Amino acid sequence: MSLIHADANAQGQASGAEAGAAEYLTFMLGGEMFAIAILCIKEIIEYCEPDTVPLMPPAIRGVINLRGAAVPVLDLSVRFGRGPSTLTRRSCIVILELDGEQQVIGVLVDAVNAVLEIDAADIEPAPAFGAVNADFLAGMGKLKGRFEGRFVLLLNAKRVFSRADIGAAMRAAGQDVAPQDVPQQEARQDAQQDRTQQEAAA
Repeated sequence: MSLIHADANAQGQASGAEAGAAEYLTFMLGGEMFAIAILCIKEIIEYCEPDTVPLMPPAIRGVINLRGAAVPVLDLSVRFGRGPSTLTRRSCIVILELDGEQQVIGVLVDAVNAVLEIDAADIEPAPAFGAVNADFLAGMGKLKGRFEGRFVLLLNAKRVFSRADIGAAMRAAGQDVAPQDVPQQEARQDAQQDRTQQEAAA
C-alpha cells in the first residue's frame, strides 16, 4: 500500500506556489493521463472489492472499510459516462479529502503514475471537445522531464465529485452528512475559491 501524507504535501505545494507552480498526482484512466491537485489527496491504497450498498448513485461501486470508517468508492470511468473500469493488478483507489476533512471518498483509477509539478504558465484552457466533459476539467497541463511533450488533463474536483452525489453516497455509507449541508459546503468552497483567485490577481 502506498501512502501520501497531506501535511508534507501541503508544504511542498506552498513552496511550489511561490514559483507559480503546483503539484498534481497523475494517474491513468482508459489510456488517458489525468491529474488532480495533491492537496486533495489523503492516501493511495491497493484495490479491494467494495461492499455494495442500496440506493448508491450509479457511479459509486460501493463502500470500503478504511480503518473503521465507511468510505464510498467512485468509479471515475462511469462518472465520465464510460463503462465500468476494467480491473487489473495496477488498479488502485485514491482516497480524497474534500471540503477539508468533512468528506472522504475513494476514486477507482487504472493506475497511479507520479506526483508532478506543473507551472501555471504551462496550463492551457480545457478543450471544448474530447472524451471527457469540459466542465469536469480545470485545464490541460504541459508536462516536462520524462513526460516531455505530453499533456495531462487536470480535473476540476469541485465538479467531478459533485456535492449531491457524494452527499448521497456518504449518507448511504453511514457518514454523518445531512442533506442540507451539501449546498452550504458548496457555498463555502465557492467563497474560498473566489478569495484565492482575488489574491492571485492582486
